[in-house]
Amino acid sequence: MLPLPSRAGRARPTLITACLLCCVTALLATAAPPAHALDATQLRARLSREMLRSGLSLSGAYVRDLGTGTALYARNENVARPPASVEKLYTTSTALLRFGAAATLHTQVVATGALDPENGVWRGDLYLKGAGDPTLGQDQIEAIAQTIASTTGIQRVDGSVLGDESVFDDLRGASRTGFAVDRDIAGVLSGVAVARGFARDGSPPKEAARRLAKALRAVDVGVDGKSGAGTAPPEAQEIAAVDSPPMSEIVRQTNVPSDNFDAEMLLKGLGAHFGGAGTTSAGAAVVREQLATFGIHPRVVDGSGLSRADRTTPRQVVRLLERIQATEVGPQFVASLPVVGRTGTMRRRMRGTVAQDRCQTKTGTLRAVSALAGYCQTTGGHTVAFAMLMSTVLITRAHVVQDRMTKAIATYGA
Repeated sequence: MLPLPSRAGRARPTLITACLLCCVTALLATAAPPAHALDATQLRARLSREMLRSGLSLSGAYVRDLGTGTALYARNENVARPPASVEKLYTTSTALLRFGAAATLHTQVVATGALDPENGVWRGDLYLKGAGDPTLGQDQIEAIAQTIASTTGIQRVDGSVLGDESVFDDLRGASRTGFAVDRDIAGVLSGVAVARGFARDGSPPKEAARRLAKALRAVDVGVDGKSGAGTAPPEAQEIAAVDSPPMSEIVRQTNVPSDNFDAEMLLKGLGAHFGGAGTTSAGAAVVREQLATFGIHPRVVDGSGLSRADRTTPRQVVRLLERIQATEVGPQFVASLPVVGRTGTMRRRMRGTVAQDRCQTKTGTLRAVSALAGYCQTTGGHTVAFAMLMSTVLITRAHVVQDRMTKAIATYGA
């Protein structure tokens, strides 16, 4: 048993503890100072200093107070550069504006032929007719099969199940690869892309048909014919269907993780519904047309920003952020962006800083390209939009500069 300390000895821990508390408090004060509000002059000086310190000469930025319309900072704001995934802001804003936030994409099973009611045999073919839904998966296929089994009276199909991707063209990638499959899209483009369009034989419509035929057999609906690809004739009648999540949710699922597949599918969908053809070029034309109504004229060649041929300026990006916020789909658009320090591509950046939860931003990264754009609700009660487009091989340094600038923007007070 250890001896008890003397009365004097018992006093020492109290003194030591007090000293330690004082030291810890001092260290915390040094490590995490309170965020002091910056006025417009101070903010401009801070942002200028960060840009100059960065050594990123091939960079541009634009910062605007949306409440007052005041430009808080501008550097090379009218120089067009590749936006990388910031390009998705153009695609997803157009999707919300053209389709509407509540719109869904309607995948159908349509059929030719007729039902023999005596034995439940459908004498004809079934077509899984795609709507360009990027979220179409195995669960939806199984739900369609269950609907057919439970509501149509069909017990056996004396024919084939065919995948119909005719809402889009049959090009599997976007412009960067000459429309060939692009591994960075992380999917294979198709009007009927189940589970992101991956297929063992490279044919998304055949894979979709095989999946539906297998799902039908699993619910005791036989299929006699071979599955394949085909285009449903106009007279084919709908016998089952499944809807996508609302467009606001598809847009959120695109922007938060920066999903290239979803963005390229949305672009083709815009072309199919509003541009006369389900092609990348038709979709890009719809986006350009929509942006022109805001007075914005970037070069748009794809939906995801993977192509270096895309070009835009920081001022154009901020103009979009300003104008879309004032539309009826503004709340859904803002909600689709990653929250700093919390979600998606921003979940690890600026965590525990003044920018966390105050700023919602879209990242963009290609080789030698780094971009960041979005909104901050500042400590001073302002809504600020900003865009930083940087051409540099030093992506890590660009992130440091972007984060410092964003934290400064978040403290703007007057």
